[in-house]
Amino acid sequence: MFGKFFNKLKGGLTKTRDTFTEKITEVLNLSVTIDDEMYEELEEVLIMSDIGYETTVDIIEKLKDKIKENKVKDPSEVKFYLKEVIIEILGESTNDIKNIVTPKVMLVIGVNGVGKTTSIGKIASRIKNENYKVLLAAADTFRAAAIEQLEIWSKRAGVAIVKHQEGSDPAAVVFDAVQAAKARNVDVLICDTAGRLHNKKNLMNELEKINRVIAREYSEANMETLLVLDATTGQNAVQQAKQFMEVCHIDGIILTKLDGTAKGGVVISIKSQLNIPVKFIGVGEGIDDLQEFDAREFVEALF
Repeated sequence: MFGKFFNKLKGGLTKTRDTFTEKITEVLNLSVTIDDEMYEELEEVLIMSDIGYETTVDIIEKLKDKIKENKVKDPSEVKFYLKEVIIEILGESTNDIKNIVTPKVMLVIGVNGVGKTTSIGKIASRIKNENYKVLLAAADTFRAAAIEQLEIWSKRAGVAIVKHQEGSDPAAVVFDAVQAAKARNVDVLICDTAGRLHNKKNLMNELEKINRVIAREYSEANMETLLVLDATTGQNAVQQAKQFMEVCHIDGIILTKLDGTAKGGVVISIKSQLNIPVKFIGVGEGIDDLQEFDAREFVEALF
């Protein structure tokens, strides 16, 4: 039913599973009946897994409804319904890179250190492997080494890159990249942009300028803004996303470093609290370790 990535995902979620699934199993095994005490203990486990308080309350309410609706009496059957509730919250996956509507522009944002440039390289590789022509734009011009790092990834993924020197105007880089994308019949243009959240006004102005350039020069392109978050930061990632949402519209999340954390539950929190779909997840260092997010696959691997 699930492919090679499922095993990688299962392996990557080991730390989360240790704090999450094993404790849930323990609660259900020790419960004689389905009662308030059982629900309270489940609630505690969910909160400890970085699912967050609001999302946990929502999950427990939905679980109670399902248990009542299906007249479940045996605690051992609760896990099945808990999985279903979480899958429903995460929603159907809408990210099909086999069927991209081209031309497309992906604007990728995120603070330093979350794995933004690496994610762009890996996504470029994934999309190129589906026989699309991909171009990268190095528009994160303020961070030292960001341009060089993206250049290394462009070589690794086997895709072209448009760059200026460090400190140049990001919108100018995007302008040149758009002209190149049109001239070379590129299917997908992926733009690496800055993520200086501590200076929201500057960031907002910069992103607005980039968006204006794309709207004016490449109006026929489908535009998507993706935010990169680091799963190891748990609920802080949710807060970061909220701050970025004040600055610009976000279409999807790229969640990195799921393999290094016990806080994998943050995936559920992001979708529930922000109503932004997780589009890609990363569970390792390799070029193939970033894949499209599939809710059912994720929950199956989690359990």
